[in-house]
Amino acid sequence: MEKFLKKLKNRENLNFEESKKVFEIIMNGKASDDEMHSFLTLLSDKGEVSDEIAGGVYVLRNKSKRVKVENCIDTCGTGGDGKNTLNISTASALLLSSMGIKVAKHGNKAVSSKCGSGDVLEKLKIKINLEPKDIENQIAKHNFGFMFAPNYHSAMKYVGPTRKKIGKRTIFNMIGPLSSPALVQRQVVGVFDKKLLKIFGEGLKNLNIKFAWIVNSEDGLDEISPYAKTKVIQLKDDQISEITIDPKDLKINVDKFENLLGDSADFNANKIIDIFKGEDNDFSKAVCLNAAAGLIVSENENKFINAYESARKHILTGSVFKHLQNIQNG
Repeated sequence: MEKFLKKLKNRENLNFEESKKVFEIIMNGKASDDEMHSFLTLLSDKGEVSDEIAGGVYVLRNKSKRVKVENCIDTCGTGGDGKNTLNISTASALLLSSMGIKVAKHGNKAVSSKCGSGDVLEKLKIKINLEPKDIENQIAKHNFGFMFAPNYHSAMKYVGPTRKKIGKRTIFNMIGPLSSPALVQRQVVGVFDKKLLKIFGEGLKNLNIKFAWIVNSEDGLDEISPYAKTKVIQLKDDQISEITIDPKDLKINVDKFENLLGDSADFNANKIIDIFKGEDNDFSKAVCLNAAAGLIVSENENKFINAYESARKHILTGSVFKHLQNIQNG
């Protein structure tokens, strides 16, 4: 580890092979807490590059359990935007599954926020400790299965305490969304920094992804925002292009950003239940915007405005709550 840490101290990038070696050391439990702490903070201070991210993805995917499903999408973002919002991508994944889209959702409990996807799903009484076969059955039955990252990436246990101690986003926030145990080919990925948009576009291109949207909003969300323009990098059939989504074009009537702020897992879960029962508010609109991206990458819609209106029409019926109850019942 010493020579790699020395490079990072000099603000030099690691190449793909060097990154692979570091992640092999970490994920085999051969790095000390101090070494991991230095590695993650030095990388973050320098700014991670695509080779460093790719090396981590390569090792993590190699060590992962596999979930065998087809035609699924994932809405796993990086987190780490520091905004402590409600669980928008998790709610949009559940909304999509109620609209007939198969979702293999990958995620974790909170690391750099108050409430991660695993935390809120547990509060919603959705089982998160499922083996691959159970996930496959859940997706076949309800179009939704949650792959709790620690259960599928056991090698991550070595770095968990250090990540918790650091308490802010690290390269693992970037590796996670690219390391789906279901090897999904369609993804909506929110990133916490607009500099990562193109890095992720290139990374997903190398991972045999058919269709992805990588998003970051001007108000700093790793989601599509109802309050500000969102920049989208689209990867489709190996072609990368740029799109901007402006909520004003969609005539979205929202109040204030504070309406998206989350709190405990209980608080966030109750907010999800409210919108699934048909309550119309800023959170519901934000969830529909992000579900619309899922409808695009799954190729169920080809115009964003139509996708958004379709999600809105569906969520306001209140029928998503019944779908949630069906998932809860297994």
